[in-house]
Amino acid sequence: MQYKANETDSTTLYKLLTGTIIPRPIGWISTIDEKGINNLAPFSYFNMVSSDPPCVMFSTRRDNNSYKDTLNNVLKNNQFVVNLVTEDIVEQMNRTSEAVAAEVDEFTLANLTPIDSVTIKPKRVKESLVHFECEKIHHYFIDNDEGGGACVVIGKIITLHIDDAILSENNRINLDIYKPVARLAGSNYGKIGDIFSIKRA
Repeated sequence: MQYKANETDSTTLYKLLTGTIIPRPIGWISTIDEKGINNLAPFSYFNMVSSDPPCVMFSTRRDNNSYKDTLNNVLKNNQFVVNLVTEDIVEQMNRTSEAVAAEVDEFTLANLTPIDSVTIKPKRVKESLVHFECEKIHHYFIDNDEGGGACVVIGKIITLHIDDAILSENNRINLDIYKPVARLAGSNYGKIGDIFSIKRA
């Protein structure tokens, strides 16, 4: 089957892309608004884009011609934290995906513990084993004619927090203890399964 993107409806494209580009890491992004209200939301359009300098990206789509609170906050103060998701907190992560008013603190909603960052204002999720404190260095709007579109945000990691429990010798990450969760399609998520190695050419 072949699909021409410009002749395929957005719902079908979403299903095809999110069902084939898998697994995807989850960027659990925490921000703060001008009133000091915490915001926390998961994004599976997320990944690392550079290690020198250390940078990550996430993308958020526009729904009903409006942007999510996460993006609004980042565009105002240029700061966000990436909290990474593990098996024991995946249910709480899912709770923060709920569409709620900007005045709702998702830390409270999901019974999570906000802790101070070292270099930026947004809080970190204490229950997460990994946090990246980031400053936005670039953003790019991708628009279309149907009220959709998206915004890609690139952030430079200023401070990394990695729980000692998942660190092995020579700064390697112990996956057996870390137990990260990845996004699949629909309501499906994935765990780390069988691991194999191939020597680089």
